[in-house]
Amino acid sequence: MKLATLKQGGRDGTLVVVSRDLALCATAPRAAPTLQAALDDWPASEHELREIYRLLNFRQLDRAQPFEPAAAASPLPRAYQWADGSAYLHHAELVRKARKAEMPQSLYSDPLMYQGGSDNFIGPADDILAADEAWGIDFEAEIAVITDDVPMGVAPDAAGKHIRLVMLANDVSLRNLIPGELAKGFGFFQSKPATAFSPVAVTPDELGEAWDGGTVHLPLVCHVNGREFGRPDAGRDMNFDFPALVVHAARTRALAAGSIVGSGTVSNRNPEIVGSCCIAERRMIETIAEGTPKTPFLRFGDRVRIEMFDAQGRSIFGAIDQQVAPYRGPPA
Repeated sequence: MKLATLKQGGRDGTLVVVSRDLALCATAPRAAPTLQAALDDWPASEHELREIYRLLNFRQLDRAQPFEPAAAASPLPRAYQWADGSAYLHHAELVRKARKAEMPQSLYSDPLMYQGGSDNFIGPADDILAADEAWGIDFEAEIAVITDDVPMGVAPDAAGKHIRLVMLANDVSLRNLIPGELAKGFGFFQSKPATAFSPVAVTPDELGEAWDGGTVHLPLVCHVNGREFGRPDAGRDMNFDFPALVVHAARTRALAAGSIVGSGTVSNRNPEIVGSCCIAERRMIETIAEGTPKTPFLRFGDRVRIEMFDAQGRSIFGAIDQQVAPYRGPPA
């Protein structure tokens, strides 16, 4: 099943069910007005949502309308929790190798995770706004899951049962602001602007054999200005799968329905073949090989596209397709 949120209808938008081919959508007023409402009472809403999905796919729903990704907000326009991990340790290893630092051994047994801003996500076709190119604007292509209510201290073999939906993410980073923030010892804040998610979120069964209960075994395809930047396989080199990330996030507190847990930048150990899912990783590889980075960070007017395709070449989640634009300040 595929679900999306249209921007119309207030801060939390309007929930729609989307056909498998992403062509049609329909509201589900009896099931839930918003995705958060559906997640709050998933056992009651899921059956009707799946019935609408079935009718859409068979073109048997008279009130269906075309689905326009540009009209979509992120599936959850705001969320109670956005916890982003760093599950692909190859990425972390490159960061440290480029600056000639040792990799902490604890990262191999305990996931790295930060709490991102979840009060205001942006839509998959919305601009990436920044006031200054000198901030080092970068995209980060990731996989993310949405949970139902997760109890504190959830067991590893139970954590996967709480994953209700899967989607893509662009967790934008302002790379040149990060060092100063981390030096204060309190983590990211200004260096992590609003995150965008894919037009649709899908139930894990929609992924078929590509979903093994904890990872998505498909390439995540990234383009910058129309040129392919990377297509690493999200199912390879993931040191901590999603149940492990959920366990980590819920170790000392419960997670509310609608919590989002991210994988961190998808990264494979052969980037010379499959490319990268962020500019910083390519710059680190260049620094290690040549002593200095060559690839620039994003500039105003640049466009980033992030998408995943099934074995038949069909888009699963729709595309995150964003342009970098200057922020002109708040309205007068």
